[in-house]
Order: sequence, then structure tokens, then C-alpha cells
Amino acid sequence: MDRLAFNAAAAINEMRTGRQMTTNELANVATPGFKRSFESAMLTLKVQGAGFESRLQPQAFSSDNINMKPGVIMKTGRDMDVAMDDQAVMGVTAPNGELAFTRRGDLKLNGTGVLETGTGAAVRGQNGGPITIPPGFLINISKDGSVFATNPGQGGVAAPVLIDKILLRDASAVNLERREDSLYRVVGKPNEDIPVTGKLTTLSPQTLEGSNVNAMEVMVKLMDQSRSFEMQVNVIKQSKDVDESGGSMMRAST
Repeated sequence: MDRLAFNAAAAINEMRTGRQMTTNELANVATPGFKRSFESAMLTLKVQGAGFESRLQPQAFSSDNINMKPGVIMKTGRDMDVAMDDQAVMGVTAPNGELAFTRRGDLKLNGTGVLETGTGAAVRGQNGGPITIPPGFLINISKDGSVFATNPGQGGVAAPVLIDKILLRDASAVNLERREDSLYRVVGKPNEDIPVTGKLTTLSPQTLEGSNVNAMEVMVKLMDQSRSFEMQVNVIKQSKDVDESGGSMMRAST
């Protein structure tokens, strides 16, 4: 009974990783550019120390590699909304100053005129620095990521001025993982750039990419995890009942 209850309790504890990933995906169904991760898995490890030699313990193994399956593209008509094409990602500056990547394209200007994402990460230009727009200028972003600004106060037909070009990288040949701030990085290589390939990286202006999470699929998975939790709890209860019944039989025979 000891091994049975121990394994059931350990499974309940380790399944929390899968539940956390599932609830995080469900919470981000409506987040622009959100990408789900590959599934978590369970490994069986032999427990060292006092006890039975056959005692094994399940342990959660979280594989947080980003699933780059595209989400639904929504036409917004907003000049600062962009959606990355294919498996392109946009370079941004993370809160800790490191280079990171994202698929989130709901861009905006902060108080100092720096172009940033909806979460406040500064968008990087080709030279690695932030993209700053002069006050009062109108923004237009082309398909190759070039950012143009137009002065509405200029007399006559105002000519667009090239400010910078958004740092775009092709992520089809690398594996990305999620950082603590929900931005992406190359697996095991923080603050490193993605190698430039010959593939053209583009974006779609005035559109937004929705999350690639299937709400119905995630809900079914959450229900399955709930049933698994109940099953493990019942195993512990039943092992307790069997142990008590055995103890009662031994007392009755004495």
C-alpha cells in the first residue's frame, strides 16, 4: 500500500506542470500572436534512499518549445498593427535589456516616441537599437518591415521618410522557447540572435495574428487532467481503505 499511495501522490504533484501549461494556454486564447507550447511529458525515475528497491516516482518533464503553427489573421486597418508571415519573428528588447523575439504585432508608441509591442517591449531596428518616431508624425509600415513616418504639418504632399526597418528573423530552422516574460529566445541561448538565412522575412501590415490555441481542444485536455486527478485521489483513498480493512482483520484474528 505504501508504494501505491506514494506513486499516486507523486503523480498528482507532478501533473501540476501539465495543468499549468494548459491553463496558461486557455488564458491566452485571445492574446494576439500567442503561440502554444509542445506538450509536457511524464518520466519514471527510480527513487534513491530508504524503502523498497522497486519504488519508482513519476516526474514531469516540461518541453516548452514554441509551436509556430500560424493563428487566424484578422484585418484591423490600424497602421501600427502587423502580423508576421510564415515563421518570421520580430526582434524586441526584453525588460532586462536582452534581445528577445515575439509574434505579437499590436504595436504602439510610448511617451518618448519609441515603437513597442502591446506588452511594452521595445521593437528593435536593423542596427539593434529602438525605433523612435518624431512627435506628431504618422506611421506607415511596409511589408518588408520598413517603418516610414510622414509629417502631417508639412505643406503640400508630404513625402514619407524612412525611419528604420523592423528586425525580422526567420525561425523555421531554430527551436524557440518561452522566456519568463513570455517573449521567445533560441533554446538554451539567451540574448543570442537568430542566424540570418536566405529566406525572405515579411509581415502583413494593418493585420493581427490571433492565438494558435484551439479553445475546444484545451478545454477537453483540462477535463481529462481533472479526471486523472480524481482517479489518483481515489487510488489513495482505496489504498487507505484496504490498509484499514487488513488491520481490522488482523485485530479480529488475535
